[in-house]
Amino acid sequence: MTDSARAQRDRLRWRCRRGMKELDVLLSRYVEERFDSAPPAERAAFEALLEDQDPQIYAYCLRISPIPAHLAALIERITGRPSG
Repeated sequence: MTDSARAQRDRLRWRCRRGMKELDVLLSRYVEERFDSAPPAERAAFEALLEDQDPQIYAYCLRISPIPAHLAALIERITGRPSG
């Protein structure tokens, strides 16, 4: 892993620290297990997702609110549950 990739991963780990422990676990696990091998579009979607507020991300993960089309596959990977 290059220094820039390591720095990016460290930055993402920090951004995954949320106000909700459940999100900490889901988001951090995605970074550790899938982010490095994800295609660029998925990486960009993940970083955009981290800009949302915790209640919105949580609602997406629990399928409480509609998941935008551009995030559907990502949310499925994060939660391990098919959307729909």
